[in-house]
Amino acid sequence: MDNDNIDKEYFVSIDAGANDRMAEHMEFLARFSEDAAYNLLDEMMERVRSLAKMPHRNPYYNRPYLPLNKYRYLIFGKRYRIVYQIDGDCVYVDDIQDSRQSDDKSILK
Repeated sequence: MDNDNIDKEYFVSIDAGANDRMAEHMEFLARFSEDAAYNLLDEMMERVRSLAKMPHRNPYYNRPYLPLNKYRYLIFGKRYRIVYQIDGDCVYVDDIQDSRQSDDKSILK
């Protein structure tokens, strides 16, 4: 694991595609329970904000179609995955995935 300065604050940016993906997950869930959809959004935003501190704490997200060690991921809501990269003082959230779906649905290609 890289050594993060515990006090260092990173700027976190959510890609428009990742934002759209989260909206799709929420819309699907809201068909069954609006409360569950809002809870998912709250937890997702809490986890995204947590990336401002020590984003290197999470494991690499390596897939055959991605550059080695470019992305990291954070699991939330038992089955959702925030996929992000770190560039200097910035964290870029590039995808939000339902881990039950195949990699074919990834927007990271």
